[in-house]
Amino acid sequence: MPVSDPRQIAIVVFDGVEALDVTGPWEVLHTAAAMAGEPPGLLCLSSHGRDVRSSSGLSYAVDRSIDDLDHVDTLIVAGGLGVREALRDDALIAGIRRLAAEARRTAGVCTGAFLLAEAGLLDGRRATTHWARCEGLARRYPAVAVEPDPIFIRDGSVLTSAGVTAGMDLALALVEEDLGREVALQTARMLVLYARRPGGQSQFSVQLAHQTAEREPLRELQAWIPEHLDSDLSVGALAARLHLSERQLSRIFRRELEATPADYVERLRVERARSMLETDGSSLERVATRCGFAGAEVMRRAFHRRVGASPRDYRERFSSVPPAQPA
Repeated sequence: MPVSDPRQIAIVVFDGVEALDVTGPWEVLHTAAAMAGEPPGLLCLSSHGRDVRSSSGLSYAVDRSIDDLDHVDTLIVAGGLGVREALRDDALIAGIRRLAAEARRTAGVCTGAFLLAEAGLLDGRRATTHWARCEGLARRYPAVAVEPDPIFIRDGSVLTSAGVTAGMDLALALVEEDLGREVALQTARMLVLYARRPGGQSQFSVQLAHQTAEREPLRELQAWIPEHLDSDLSVGALAARLHLSERQLSRIFRRELEATPADYVERLRVERARSMLETDGSSLERVATRCGFAGAEVMRRAFHRRVGASPRDYRERFSSVPPAQPA
């Protein structure tokens, strides 16, 4: 078998693949290589080298069969509606397993995580996929620690992303790792993308992630809380606002929003803090106060729980403005 360029990036496709799972990462990686003045090194692979058609009707001229290579630097496996049939393709699964064993890193975009899991590459690892398929991934592959919230997750040399456009965030993370932050930012600007979202960011905003409550008073409270994050939002204060007992409020929250009041409020505060850290140069103490945290240390602990990073580290990586200098 011919050996590929040692810096080769291969994207695995199949009939019924999601077009954006392929073209999104491909355009990011191709544009970044052009920005850095390097050859793109991109290949499109399929089982037996057959051309494929996406679920939306786009056709892809495949470069090679997955069996034609014995090494790639980075292996990316796309997802899509056709993944169910692809899971039955023993040659495709074997090829993914073989190439991943030698690759520096392997990534699954959206439901491409199912193919990685079928190849045994996610056993004992944290992983994510499209929010609508997380439950199915966890049920089919109980050895995988499925996390439905993040946009993408890296566990060792294996990365998985949420659905569709999240594959572009994953690709930008690979660009930053290989070519540096500046090239990643230039690439995002050229493609008119929001500067790379961190992997820990939720697939949805908190209000979209939780369904709208059925009860009118609770719906009104859902609309009121984000506008008053710096107020007293303790369970007691929220219960008093709705003229309920704390126990009644907690029960309604769990039933209708699948969260405790405290968890719901903390998620909203962290989401607001993230937005401020990306766009506002205020001090950490000021950000904490405006988002309703009791102090910068309380915010730091909440960030570690929700984001897996400190506010300071988050700002250093994703802020578009310099922090305010102390007087």
